[in-house]
Amino acid sequence: MKDKVKLWVGKVVTFGAEVRMEVVKSTWPSRAELIESTVVILLSVVVLSLFVGVSDGLISFLVKRLF
Repeated sequence: MKDKVKLWVGKVVTFGAEVRMEVVKSTWPSRAELIESTVVILLSVVVLSLFVGVSDGLISFLVKRLF
């Protein structure tokens, strides 16, 4: 039982060390890049929402006219 716990703790420590090494390797966006990406995402959401809303209204209108 003790050996299993030691093995598990060793694996957790190794995993933590590997995660730390990968985080150090990663590059983080600058403030300007982050703002630009956020604006693009928000605009995409607005455009898609408008498209879905207009499509839904048009389909609802057509279904009511047919029936």
